[in-house]
Amino acid sequence: MTTTDPHALTGAYAVHALHGEERAAFERHLTACDACKQEVAEFTATAGRLALASTVRTRPVMREEVLQRITTVRQVSPVAAPLERVRRGARGGRALARWALAASVAAAAAFGGTAVWQYERAQGARNEAAQAQRHAEDLAGVLAAPDAKSRSVKVAGGAATVVVSAGRDRAVFVASRMPAPPHGKVYQLWFADGGKMRSAGLMDPDRSSQAVLMRGAVDGASGVGITVEPAGGSKQPTSTPVALLGVPT
Repeated sequence: MTTTDPHALTGAYAVHALHGEERAAFERHLTACDACKQEVAEFTATAGRLALASTVRTRPVMREEVLQRITTVRQVSPVAAPLERVRRGARGGRALARWALAASVAAAAAFGGTAVWQYERAQGARNEAAQAQRHAEDLAGVLAAPDAKSRSVKVAGGAATVVVSAGRDRAVFVASRMPAPPHGKVYQLWFADGGKMRSAGLMDPDRSSQAVLMRGAVDGASGVGITVEPAGGSKQPTSTPVALLGVPT
């Protein structure tokens, strides 16, 4: 069993770093020391907040490193000075120990959290790049398909064209100099399946000319419609179509 001053063990107790007789002895001390009770409560709350900041499993040697840091904090001997000086020194020693432990735990959490964040960000960027590459290849594949057929219509000073590849069962909508939608609105594309409209994606409201790979298969749709919808799109059209195009066959 260690002979460490129990006042210096509040942080270790809060993060469950004490074991066996050492923990039992500290818990007996805790019943009669209000100052240590307060420090344990503060450490427990801090450890809880740090746990929410990172989900990285700590290294097995973390406990030993933290306890080693605590042992390097110089403690004031209870017989080396008058009682009031001892109390001040003990409070100072506990403060140093508290901040040493908090710094160790915070540094570990911050380092682990940063590493995870950097990995997830890089992984996300790779996934986005791969998705963008597949999207571009699918769009170009429809436009360059040997069986690609198109149909166009004028739209308020601009033009709209739908290109369909029956072999790929996909369609691309090409806008040329289309007027911008009203503020807070967006153009939404639809496939007409009999008497129903099936959402086929949104256009970029900041671009007057663009090519959009329509979402989903053509799957026997008879036409394509464009409506003005609230930002984010709608489940079903909420406005009169600004353009309607038959699917080329």
